[in-house]
Amino acid sequence: MHRLTLTPAQGQDLVALRDTAAKPCQRERAAALLKVADGMPAAQVARTGLLRPRKPATVWRWLRRYRAEGIAGLADRPGRGRKPAFSPSPS
Repeated sequence: MHRLTLTPAQGQDLVALRDTAAKPCQRERAAALLKVADGMPAAQVARTGLLRPRKPATVWRWLRRYRAEGIAGLADRPGRGRKPAFSPSPS
């Protein structure tokens, strides 16, 4: 169920994203998917295959998003991150 089969073009796209993406989170997600495509179980990738451990559900979510949306699914969603504590008053 948590396996990934890539075409050569998809593999090249993920390698390029892993090696050149501006955001570290996109590089990490691409690296995780490439490891899953190489046959490593997603749970093992989550626990030991990345720079820092992740929950297996996180890698499974990346897989679902990639299957549904392709490379675009690996980008951060809007609304993530801490919201500002206050809004500066207009000048």
